Amino acid sequence: QVQLVESGGGLVQAGGSLRLSCAASGRTFSSSAMGWFRQAPGQEREFVATISGDDTTYYPNSVKGRFTISRDIAKNTVYLQMNSLKPEDTAVYYCAAREGWRATTISNTYLYWGQGTQVTVSS
Repeated sequence: QVQLVESGGGLVQAGGSLRLSCAASGRTFSSSAMGWFRQAPGQEREFVATISGDDTTYYPNSVKGRFTISRDIAKNTVYLQMNSLKPEDTAVYYCAAREGWRATTISNTYLYWGQGTQVTVSS
């Protein structure tokens, strides 16, 4: 059974940093695209970052230069380093994985999802 488990969320002041982790089990995602999405209360799920099977990364303008996605193949884990956090970054952050290597920004193209981790940025 495939599982994605996020960790690392929490409460941080504006300007601070957090690193989210997504540990996968049940299969290897070393050559699969993986992504991070977020959802704030009353809003739709939003693309945050993705990494393709060849480690190409993509970000929306809202987080570009502040967030970095990376993976550790040996640990079957994907990370999201978040710096210079803003109150508008407050949301539940979800890790997701695709079957294929090509990264996309569309949430319904990802097959596997974690349970989410809360990130709260205070002003």
